[in-house]
Amino acid sequence: LFLDVLAKQDVTQIDPLGAVFNPQEHEAMSMQEQAGTAPNTVIIVFQKGYKLNDRVIRPARVIVSKA
Repeated sequence: LFLDVLAKQDVTQIDPLGAVFNPQEHEAMSMQEQAGTAPNTVIIVFQKGYKLNDRVIRPARVIVSKA
């Protein structure tokens, strides 16, 4: 219900699991080696981020894979 209210106000969630790390939208909490994933890929999302009218109001906090 809360997410529906946010959607009406043009607020969208940033859920980058499996995406390439983007420092404009993500905040890397740490880096971790993981077999089978490409470097700089988001492997864990601690906290989802939010955008308001395509501007980041809270970056997503993530763990990123390293080579």
